[in-house]
Amino acid sequence: MTQSRVPLFRMLRRTARREFLVSAAVLFALVACGCASGRQATSGSAIRVMTWNIHHAEGTDRTVDVDRIARIILSEKPDIVALQEVDRGVERSKKIDIITALADRTDMTYAFGKTIDYQGGDYGNAFLTRFPILEERSLHYKMIRGGEQRGLLQLVLDVRGEEIVVVNTHLDSREDDSARVASLEELKVTLSGYSPRPVIVFGDMNDVPKSRVVTQLNKDYVDSWEHAGRGEGFTYPSDEPKKRIDYIFILKNQNPERASAAVQLRPVSARVLQSSASDHLPLLVEFELSTER
Repeated sequence: MTQSRVPLFRMLRRTARREFLVSAAVLFALVACGCASGRQATSGSAIRVMTWNIHHAEGTDRTVDVDRIARIILSEKPDIVALQEVDRGVERSKKIDIITALADRTDMTYAFGKTIDYQGGDYGNAFLTRFPILEERSLHYKMIRGGEQRGLLQLVLDVRGEEIVVVNTHLDSREDDSARVASLEELKVTLSGYSPRPVIVFGDMNDVPKSRVVTQLNKDYVDSWEHAGRGEGFTYPSDEPKKRIDYIFILKNQNPERASAAVQLRPVSARVLQSSASDHLPLLVEFELSTER
């Protein structure tokens, strides 16, 4: 019995050894192929973003109601929300700190960029986000004439391990576009300092798609609605929309061959949401985010 078992044992051992060598060779080949490419396969995920001029939470019924704003945000579950016309402690909006109230109701982190003092409180632009904030800056545009001070709120976010720049602005509303054009030049210079990181520009541009301001923006940035929306995309006024003046742009010509510019954003859907909570309608865009390392 003992002699009959020895050859069988040796045969099994040789078979196991051959299988091990084959497996090792296959593994080595796979690793070698991976090393030759220098990059891992592209991975993709989605992020949802929103821009909304909330008119200090005053709806078309002239009632200030922060809960209405929060309900829209909660129902759509965006990862980043850019808000314009945000009051903090202002008389007309019952002295509510609107951005803190919205952050509490939506369980999001906030950033606020004050542009003016108003009725005993602060007024400006704000962000809500589910991502960690790495950097925060606020710029006041140079005033080329009298009127309301306008500004640019800037954040660098950690989006699933990648740095993405988001900026939020609300440009001058007068018919003469000279102030908007001047602010746009400052915006472009400011954003050039963030290169080569991906940039998303949110805001109420107070101008239509064929205007001088939006045409200039389109030279360097992709209008998400043009690529992923359907129809006119009108956002103002909310009770009878006739104009598209609220936008979400992304930087053009992101170069994936540069290691620091390996994050790519592509708009895959864009919708204007219906609501009476403000005099503007919110714009929601979903991006496909892919990274290649």
